[in-house]
Amino acid sequence: MPSFIKSPDDQTGISGGVASFVCQAVGEPKPRITWMKKGKKVSSQRFEVIEFDDGSGSVLRIQPLRTHRDEAIYECTAANSMGEINTSAKLTVLEGKS
Repeated sequence: MPSFIKSPDDQTGISGGVASFVCQAVGEPKPRITWMKKGKKVSSQRFEVIEFDDGSGSVLRIQPLRTHRDEAIYECTAANSMGEINTSAKLTVLEGKS
């Protein structure tokens, strides 16, 4: 089974700002990391997944943050042929000062 060596932490961001979550896992064979939001794979112009060079993990970067749309639990899954594991972190987005 894969195991996490770095799990994402809960984040608080400000509307219009940026948030990033880090997820890293090890296993044999090397696990594949995917990011989910509300059970769906993240996909948006504002979401960027930056893979580590060694393939062991990735950073999910969200920018610019939108208050209601992005506030959610984000889930990181590490999967290989032996199984899969999940971990999650919560994103809170505050209204910026206008």
